[in-house]
This record gives sequence, C-alpha cells and structure tokens, in this order.
Amino acid sequence: MMDAVQFEGDVGPAVGLLGGEKAIRAQVRTVMDAHEVLLKGLPADALLHLVSAVGFLEQGDALKKAVGLSLRTLQRHKAQRSPQLLSVEQSSRAWRFAEIFAHAAEVMGSQEAAEAWMDRPAIGLANRKPVDLLATSAGIEAVEEYLTRLEYGVHA
Repeated sequence: MMDAVQFEGDVGPAVGLLGGEKAIRAQVRTVMDAHEVLLKGLPADALLHLVSAVGFLEQGDALKKAVGLSLRTLQRHKAQRSPQLLSVEQSSRAWRFAEIFAHAAEVMGSQEAAEAWMDRPAIGLANRKPVDLLATSAGIEAVEEYLTRLEYGVHA
C-alpha cells in the first residue's frame, strides 16, 4: 500500500518507520508536510509504531536517548483514553531518529544490522554508541557525518 504513495525527497522511510499516514494521522508526502505535522505533535501511536519496528528502542534507556521520552512515559500516553500528542521537541527527535535509522539501514544493508550498529561503540564516533549521541544536535550531526562516510567507503 505504501508503495503507491509518491513522496518528495526522503520522507518515505521516516513515514514508514512511524507507522505511515494512518499512525501519523496526516498526509505526509513532503518535508513541508512533515514540518506541519511535527509542529502540531506526532501522535503517541506513531512513536509506539517506531518502538515496535526498531526493537532495540525497548531495551534499557535507548528510547530516552533517541527521543527524550522513556518507554514508561510512552506507555502511559498509550493508556490514556484520548489520543496523546508528543511535544514538538519529542516529535522532532522521533522524526530525526526515524530518518537516521532509515539511512543506517540503507548503509548497513538491513534493519537488523542498523539496530546492531546503533547500539554498538563506533571507532569513528570516539568509541561511542550512535544512539548515545542523539540527545544533541552536535551528536546527531556526528552520527550523520559518520554514516555518510561509511556510505562512501571512508571508514575513519
């Protein structure tokens, strides 16, 4: 079903990891669509889908590092009767994680390899785990640059 949807730019993989337009509850075909959705806040269901799609986010404090929200808090959002929206910051971090993870899966060759890579110290990141660097914009930039170097065969 998602194959029939036409995306501009690279929003498709992030939309997919967040559960598609059904979980996001909006049409997201462009970066500007994503911007508008993130300003309003992603539904907690979209983050729940991301957690179920990326297994290591359920381990330890990986979700807190990646998105700034604990698994317990996310489960409380789910338990509430009315649909909960994430904050703009949490929504933006969830979107950014989905983009980075999709890029890692592409570079590593599979989702399983990307999960392992995200949770393993990397020499090119001063022996830090990529997921540990996602709390700041500088750390995100370092992870993205390292992924790009790996993509083009520059390992140092």
